[in-house]
Amino acid sequence: MGMAASQARFLGLTARQNNVEFEGQQINQQRTMLSNESANYYNDLLGMTVPTPPSVDTFTKTYYTFNDGALTNTVTGMIAQANGMYTVSYLSKWQDDYSVVSAATSVVTQLSAQPNDAYAIGAVPLRPLGQLPEGSGVTYDSSITLSDGTYDVVFGNDGVPSHVIKTQKADTPVQEPCTAEDVANLMYFYGEDLVNFTDIIRCAKDASGAFYQVDKDGNPVLDDQGNQIAVVDANGNNVTEDDLYICLEVPNETNPQYAISTVTPDGNGGYTKEVYPETEQPYYLSAQEIASITHYSGLEGSEFEGLSEKEVKNLLKEEAAWAQLLNQKYGENDWLVRYITDTTVGTKKPYFYSVDNLRNAIYDDKTKASLSAINCYTVGSEQKISEFKGIENCKVEKDSSGRLITLSMPKVNDDGSVTYIEYALTTESATDQAAYDNAMNQYEYDKYLYDQAVENINNKIEIIQAEDKNLELRLKQLDTEQKAIQTEKDAVSKVIEKNTQDTFKTFSA
Repeated sequence: MGMAASQARFLGLTARQNNVEFEGQQINQQRTMLSNESANYYNDLLGMTVPTPPSVDTFTKTYYTFNDGALTNTVTGMIAQANGMYTVSYLSKWQDDYSVVSAATSVVTQLSAQPNDAYAIGAVPLRPLGQLPEGSGVTYDSSITLSDGTYDVVFGNDGVPSHVIKTQKADTPVQEPCTAEDVANLMYFYGEDLVNFTDIIRCAKDASGAFYQVDKDGNPVLDDQGNQIAVVDANGNNVTEDDLYICLEVPNETNPQYAISTVTPDGNGGYTKEVYPETEQPYYLSAQEIASITHYSGLEGSEFEGLSEKEVKNLLKEEAAWAQLLNQKYGENDWLVRYITDTTVGTKKPYFYSVDNLRNAIYDDKTKASLSAINCYTVGSEQKISEFKGIENCKVEKDSSGRLITLSMPKVNDDGSVTYIEYALTTESATDQAAYDNAMNQYEYDKYLYDQAVENINNKIEIIQAEDKNLELRLKQLDTEQKAIQTEKDAVSKVIEKNTQDTFKTFSA
């Protein structure tokens, strides 16, 4: 029984040892997989691009400037030409002290809504821009002097000057027979370009009906033998009236458009001429022409008070110019204005409001005071920019380092000659701060993403390392267990060996 028990014990220890070894192999396999996974994460780290902060130099540009009086010009392009010259483009900047700009506004009170559109700021009503104050008196002269004479003014039903009656020529000519006097004064021309009236021959008709050359005074042009030179075509044949341009000078006509009348043979030996009939037609007066015959009264208490008639007209013209600028810059609209005295210089400064903006504002139901923002504009200083592109045949001068020091641009004189105006070039640099700030924001975002990715990978590696540590501790435990099993197996093996020897000795005795 003792020997059988020992053998059973030995077999049990051997089985346990095999299990320990098998589990150890599995743990080593798991550790290998964890090692591969960890290596992949490290490879991911090595493959990541580390964000770099932007450099200010990347967003700093060097450029050339030159001054032309009060204008500061910046060169935007310079292309070398084959002949050693340059094609130059540049921006011209200047300060416009009389531009329309945004201004702070006060609370606006709505006196009446559409269609009257009456508004006020405090006790001062807003006035339509370019118009006299409501209630002011206006009188007009009964006649007006225009560039071509003095005319009686025709007034409309509203009592406002409307137009004058002027004798005007019709837009389309009619044909009338030429008189004997007309026929005697006909002018003949022969040439290639009768439309543009260039490279042509002036000629006249002799008693036989043939045509000969004459000078500008009507005198015959003679050859070397003193004979009249006939007018012939390219084949040497005498020309006929069908080959000529026939016209007639209109006496006492100062307008070049009507000074020459085209004449056409009527086929019956006579001629007809172009005549522009004269008709009486209304000529409608412009606002400026109406202003020239306008007189004002009742301007007390307004910015017009104390102004002469000429000064009133000039102020209205100035306001019309402001209205045009406002429309160009802020869109077509009707405009209202009020004036505020500038205490620093003692002058009155205009403030403009668009009717559409006033209509669309929100007002208190009781006080009618504005509750929403209302845009206001005034006269102020603003930087203006004009671009000049592709100026050819410019010259540049460089110093020993290659830096441009002068720019010479051509100027065409009245006589067609070309002179060069030289400007000293100044080297300046400017940083695109907005672009740099945007790049820095992108860098901070990319750095945040990079740090997040690194942190995530490191966290995963730490988890793998912790798992590997646990497996390592388990492997050490298995190693200890394996050694203990091996020690016990050795002891059992010795017992089995001793029992075997004792058994054989018994049977051999």
